[in-house]
Amino acid sequence: MTRGIPFAGLPDDDWRSRAADVIPGGSSTGSRRPDVLYGSRAFDAAVPTHYDRADGCYLWSPDGRRFLDCGMALGAVGIGYADPSITRAVINAASNGNISTLPHGLEVEVAERLVQVIPSAEQVRFLRTGAEANAAAIRMARALTGREHIVACGYFGWLDWCSDAAGVPASVQHAVTWVPFNDSGALETAVSDLAAPPAAIIIEPLVHDIASASWLHVARRLADRTGAVLIFDEVKTAFRVRTGGVQELTGVTPDLTTLGKAMANGYPLSAVVGRAAVMDVAQRTWISSTAATESTGLAAAKAVLDWHERTDVPERMATAGGMLLQIIGTALSESPWVGVRAEGPPMMWRLVSDAPDALDALVAAAARDGLLLKRGAYQFGAIAHDEAALEQVAELMPRIMHALLPGPRRVED
Repeated sequence: MTRGIPFAGLPDDDWRSRAADVIPGGSSTGSRRPDVLYGSRAFDAAVPTHYDRADGCYLWSPDGRRFLDCGMALGAVGIGYADPSITRAVINAASNGNISTLPHGLEVEVAERLVQVIPSAEQVRFLRTGAEANAAAIRMARALTGREHIVACGYFGWLDWCSDAAGVPASVQHAVTWVPFNDSGALETAVSDLAAPPAAIIIEPLVHDIASASWLHVARRLADRTGAVLIFDEVKTAFRVRTGGVQELTGVTPDLTTLGKAMANGYPLSAVVGRAAVMDVAQRTWISSTAATESTGLAAAKAVLDWHERTDVPERMATAGGMLLQIIGTALSESPWVGVRAEGPPMMWRLVSDAPDALDALVAAAARDGLLLKRGAYQFGAIAHDEAALEQVAELMPRIMHALLPGPRRVED
């Protein structure tokens, strides 16, 4: 089933080869590279590397095969692919000119609504990606405090300030002290051992599990004592754990929060929100992007906020994700030869193994039978994972487990 567009019908290994010729690694998104999706094994035409269209929790490869997706665009899609209400809002925005010399009124409307739902938000600045939002928050903290050093825990994107990748100056790397997740003692030690107080303490409040309120309270106390800016990266967790993120769940409010992903159901939009006294420093430094107020992302975010007003979206995500966790986790626990287990909170959980090859084999076998699983972290529950989708996962898992038995690799149709 395809729309008949020019690339439909080509074998998937052709797309893999063509992509490798013109795109380093095969995709501009690291987590979508074939070797990251499936590891070093399973490069055959039955394992998809590209899609033609997506709808609900399903996507179709260029040759017309349908796959049930548990990765949901790396967590960017929380409602479902091509949700009609969000799509209508985006089409309307695009039809009316998606960008101009002036900012669109949606910038004000969406900012006002974010202030209503995110506990830390008194003011808002929009950007396009989570990495941009985190870099902006760090710059604001440094501009406000006049300090440079950062204490950090989590993943904050690919930009220089938080990366140790090739090409990042050592001097930039030395300006960040990394601490382990949920370890109050390590956090206190990291702050006290610095020669001068940090500019910011930045935390991703869900890494494999939701952070304890006690750890977040320690971070809040340390920030208050040292005059550092407390930042929560809620790019993955806002509009998912709760509409207002982990801070709404735990009652610990940071000075700044970064948002993205499910906020616009996959359309490119991110934001830095926070206390007005901290946000005001954005006027004393330079944070700007031509596309920051492009209207289709803002229209999508407004439609997502409408969804959150009319139903408990995080609860529905957690219910769907919890069912996926139960179905897949039970199948794995009853199939010890696979060597993989499922762990984590229901709305975003992960596949875990002591052997990377076991993860590779599982995701490849699942993809061959029409189920897309993300290696490691995370599988994301979405509203689109309805009863029919969950039943399909339950039907597929025995077949996938059997395909991983030593010896015969697949059940005969």
